[in-house]
Order: sequence, then C-alpha cells, then structure tokens
Amino acid sequence: MRAALPGAGRARVLDYVAAVTVTVGGRALPLGGVALPNRRLVLRWLRRQALRLADGHGRSLPPAAPWLGARDVRPVAFHGCDAPEALRAWAGDHGSQEHAMSALASGFPALLTVVDPFVGLRVTLGAWPVDLCGWATAASANHPYPPRTEGS
Repeated sequence: MRAALPGAGRARVLDYVAAVTVTVGGRALPLGGVALPNRRLVLRWLRRQALRLADGHGRSLPPAAPWLGARDVRPVAFHGCDAPEALRAWAGDHGSQEHAMSALASGFPALLTVVDPFVGLRVTLGAWPVDLCGWATAASANHPYPPRTEGS
C-alpha cells in the first residue's frame, strides 16, 4: 500500500526511504538504509535499527534478521550510556512513533539524532517520503525525448 498526498487535481504516489548515519569530527558516514513502499514499514525498520544499536552497546550486535538480511545497519561503539538509552526510549515511545508517522504522512521527514558527548559521536535515524512518480513525470516533462527522424 502506498501513501498518497492530495495534489493539484491528482494524487501523488509516495515511496519512503530511511537511513542511519553517524557523524564524527564533522564527517558523516552512512551505516545503512532502505527504501520501502509505506511509512509503517520504514518506521518499523528504524525502530529495529535503534534497538539493535542500543542493544549492541558494550557487546556484539545481535545477528541480522533473516528477512532483512544485509539491510541491517553496521554497528556503532558508544562510549557513554545516554545515547543507547535515548534510542531505546524513542523506539518504545508510542507518542514519538505517532509523531513520526504524522510527519511522514504530511510529506515531511522524521528524524532522531542521539549524541555520545564523550567522543562527539552523533547517530541520526531518518525517514522521508520520496515522490518517485512525481519526479519521473517532472523529469520527462522538462527533458522530452528527442524527435524521431526516421528515413533521413
């Protein structure tokens, strides 16, 4: 099922993407990401990644789920204990999940950033809608195919 936003006379079909990045010393590195057809699946994936990262604090990360395979994020070593607790709290808070769901339904991104102040590590979990159909339509309207010249 795909979410639709009302447009000028037509509905725009949206797909959703999610990514987890880590920033250290001003340099952002991707830990993993996924594109899924609806916002519930994207938020489920983000919750799972938040819990995996939090549970990996001080020990090895749990194995990837067989149905997700290589799409689980790479591990992060936290030096303080506040960041993992913030990830757990976000993943378990129904109000935060509803707020993220509403933001995505409105066409806005949903973001969570946790900070490990001991080493300046920032982990950002984000999801946002991607209007693939609208982008393709706009791209083809702005760049029409060249005219065919047959038999010249």
